[in-house]
Amino acid sequence: MSALELASVVKVRGAGHHAVRALDGVSLRVEAGELVLLQGPSGSGKTTLLAVAAGLLGADAGEVVLDGHALGREGVAGRRRLRARRVGFVFQRSNLLPRLTALENVALQAALAGIPPAEAQRRALAVLEQLGLAGLAARQPESLSGGEEQRVAVARALVHAPALVLADEPTASLDGASGRAVVDRLLWSARELGAAVLVATHDPRLEPCATRRVRIADGRLEGEPR
Repeated sequence: MSALELASVVKVRGAGHHAVRALDGVSLRVEAGELVLLQGPSGSGKTTLLAVAAGLLGADAGEVVLDGHALGREGVAGRRRLRARRVGFVFQRSNLLPRLTALENVALQAALAGIPPAEAQRRALAVLEQLGLAGLAARQPESLSGGEEQRVAVARALVHAPALVLADEPTASLDGASGRAVVDRLLWSARELGAAVLVATHDPRLEPCATRRVRIADGRLEGEPR
């Protein structure tokens, strides 16, 4: 069973004469243990595809199946529960909660996934350490650099060992060592935890790690019939 399956998915942005098919009949499967790169120019539909795959945006047509659950048949609460427990999402911007420390931001995601508090703290500390952030665990986002914030966001996405990891340009603001740490953790999630990992990226550092690459342009995956 695929961790993620999109079947003829359509997502329309705008209305009337201004309506644009951000996704135009997209079909894609990502299997457990895969690290798939989603590539394409700015405005091609990469971010929209990730948001629809996670259930953050609803599809206007077609079907999205996440870890065996058809999102169109789930209510709002069901989609939220699936995201919390089965999905790790890395946004282009970190979206950290400003009043929480780095550790609290990461541990909160683990708690939302149903992990008991003590174990959530332990896991949060472990993944921060793996990303070179152990010394920054007590800091709030305002005292972190942009690159540090992004690594905390990656830690938050991985702390609960999700079945599906969706990452939107996760290394764009990171230098060599920090970017390599993120690449290593994404690859580890696929190979060691069996997660399905889909990454929208222009970063060539991820290419040697990928099991395959797909390209999107004008809301269609390369090779799909028009």
